Amino acid sequence: MKPQNEMVTVKLDTPLQRGDTRIEEVNLRKPKSGELRGLNLSEIITMDVNSLQKLLPRITLPSLTEHEISELDPADLMELATETASFFMRKAIKDSLPA
Repeated sequence: MKPQNEMVTVKLDTPLQRGDTRIEEVNLRKPKSGELRGLNLSEIITMDVNSLQKLLPRITLPSLTEHEISELDPADLMELATETASFFMRKAIKDSLPA
């Protein structure tokens, strides 16, 4: 069983349409080090859109394509980016933050 902080669910304000499927929420999985290959960690943490377009297909369920990520509502992209950046915080820091 995965620790609770290794997977988060983001409900999209503006769902995506993929053929006949409507994607209303996306699960984000904490990336493993190998999934960060070719990416700059500081760009991910600062929510660089180009870096997110490369990383998110690797850690989303359902797996979003780069094109789908480019079509996201900006508020939804920001929420995915914020949750992704939180994966890079040490547990002790997360635990010290107010709820």
